[in-house]
Amino acid sequence: MTDIETLIEERAIARMIYQYSYHLDMNQPVEMARLFVDDCEVSYAPNFGATGIEDYKKTLDGIGTFFRGTSHHNSNITIDFVGNDEANVRSIVLAIHRYTKERPDGILYGQYFDKVVKRDGQWKFKRRELRTTFATDYHVRAFNPIGRAE
Repeated sequence: MTDIETLIEERAIARMIYQYSYHLDMNQPVEMARLFVDDCEVSYAPNFGATGIEDYKKTLDGIGTFFRGTSHHNSNITIDFVGNDEANVRSIVLAIHRYTKERPDGILYGQYFDKVVKRDGQWKFKRRELRTTFATDYHVRAFNPIGRAE
């Protein structure tokens, strides 16, 4: 790819990441699922994820009933192209969760490690893995730590 093509593709990938957070925060699971390929793999924590789009859609069933509201913030997006239609992506996430049950808001600090592919002219998630830096009052107890160097 030329430098300009690389910038255009990087911008498209970043927008997909922002769209994921927007659709999650707006309780739009159908739109979220459209950002993934059929044979996707998702890992939010050990024993909490999905293999395949139908399995992934099931993980989205509760976003409207479990959360009163969420606010996901993405930054520090780093994209390494493997080819013209595949890239490895790392991004930072700060996610605030307001629950429908009476409990404190949950806050998650972490990183996403993604493999994205371009299908039919659109970038989509092939693999999405959340690794946790730390959390406060978060609903998932078994975290997938980042593995910071000592």
